[in-house]
Amino acid sequence: MSAKVPVPLKVPAPLKSVARRFLDRAPVSPTMIGAGSLFVGNLSGAGPFVVAGEVRGDGEFAGDLNVAVGGEWTGNIRARRAIIAGSVTGRLCVSQKLEIGRSAVIRGSVSAPQIAIAKGAIVDGEIEITSGDEMVQFDEKRGA
Repeated sequence: MSAKVPVPLKVPAPLKSVARRFLDRAPVSPTMIGAGSLFVGNLSGAGPFVVAGEVRGDGEFAGDLNVAVGGEWTGNIRARRAIIAGSVTGRLCVSQKLEIGRSAVIRGSVSAPQIAIAKGAIVDGEIEITSGDEMVQFDEKRGA
């Protein structure tokens, strides 16, 4: 007589969620300036910041900045990394990587060691790539 021996099922390992943008990997919740909000004054901080409303003033960020679609910033910005999908009027200086989305409108100078710009974005000002690398152009796959 033969006995039936249960065969363990092979369960595939769960798929890893790949965070494409650096803000998708942020270890803490970002500070938000929400849509419909107006902040007047200078901002500074370490953690990730997301601007979906309007800011009038300068910004100094040791961390990451995202000016979202519909977000507006009037003033000079310094950040470690930035994603711009809204509008910026002023100087934008990024110490690591800058991504400019297709809905972005930047009126002012831009500098960063790495710059990726989506087709359709508008930059009305000087673009300086401080590392000497080439600027990367891409077709944005995410909704604008």
